[in-house]
Amino acid sequence: MVRIDQQLAFLAEADKLKSVERGTTLHDKSRQENSGEHSWHIALYALIMAEHATRPVDVSRVIKMLLVHDLVEIDAGDVPIHSAAARDTAAQNAAEQAAADRIFGLLPPDQAQDLRALWEEFEAAETDDAIFAKSIDRVQPVISNLEAGGASWIDYNVTREQLETRVASKVKRGAPVIWEALKLRIDAWFEA
Repeated sequence: MVRIDQQLAFLAEADKLKSVERGTTLHDKSRQENSGEHSWHIALYALIMAEHATRPVDVSRVIKMLLVHDLVEIDAGDVPIHSAAARDTAAQNAAEQAAADRIFGLLPPDQAQDLRALWEEFEAAETDDAIFAKSIDRVQPVISNLEAGGASWIDYNVTREQLETRVASKVKRGAPVIWEALKLRIDAWFEA
């Protein structure tokens, strides 16, 4: 297979991310968001909100991470953070590793290695870029829930404490200013 055929095969496979339904709804509550839409939206969030990162980040690297971070969901599916399934992390991690092997393996070796490294960096969340990317990945569903009247929070019986433990810690680590702005809105929603 020539290089361009491998690239086109990968891109055709990536289209399947549009069919992976997430727990979060669109702001207008008309339907569930898909993982392709989520990836695009958080890439845009990173572009707009990079100035709020705790430490300076390379926004182009952050965007690349965010564009590839959920590709493994094509095989492994999306597991909503507040669902019961989210607690079985060992099984999900194994499924995601196998998915990463297969999906990134469609690319020519140099691109497969580069994108896989970005995905692994995002998952490890140890670099400034990855820490901020993880923060933004957690911010967008919060905004969607606030805009949609708490849609999936209601579906999953999410409490303020769950948001603090499952979401706030990741957002505060990479973008505490954003969390402080969200916290005011979250508090208002729970009080209402």
